[in-house]
Amino acid sequence: MERAGSRKVQDKDGVWGMVVPASLPLSSNTAQVVVQTERGQPILVPKDILIQQPDGSSSVPLRLAELEHTRSEHGGHQDEPMVVPVLVEELEIQKRPVETGTVRMTKVVHAREVLVDAPLLHDNVAITRVPMQRVVEAPVPVREEHGTTLMSMVEEVVVEKRWMLREEIHIRTQRIETHQPQRIMLHREDVQVERIPHAEDHT
Repeated sequence: MERAGSRKVQDKDGVWGMVVPASLPLSSNTAQVVVQTERGQPILVPKDILIQQPDGSSSVPLRLAELEHTRSEHGGHQDEPMVVPVLVEELEIQKRPVETGTVRMTKVVHAREVLVDAPLLHDNVAITRVPMQRVVEAPVPVREEHGTTLMSMVEEVVVEKRWMLREEIHIRTQRIETHQPQRIMLHREDVQVERIPHAEDHT
């Protein structure tokens, strides 16, 4: 059962004790308090190492056993020096990822019509038959003259076996460029980015 005006103290190992109320006879050293452990053993604890907790209790960053000084020892050896640990706090920085929001991406397709006018090429072939009626020594091979393909047509004469150039077929190729404009539909995509804040951003 807790005494009136007393409060709990917990050391680093989870051992609990109670601060003895100020009405009890203490040493004249007011910078210390007496903490009575669960076993009823009083321990002298410096006030400056007591850390106040939200629930009203206190904690010490040491073991109560390390500060073990009974009231009788304190009263009988006031002239003896007391060894008090000196503590220093060190800052340990830790980082963790925190979700601050999400992003919604919307893709929009736009269409536009363009006029395409590319030159088109096609070939016209003109065939001309040219009578020759000329005796030749042998069949005349196909040849090319000034962009015209010449094919000789020959026949054998019955009376005397000779080659007669009967006619020539002139094949002329003419390349013509024409334009046929056409309208083509082109599509373009746009992306819209919308940031959605995290729920904690509104708190």
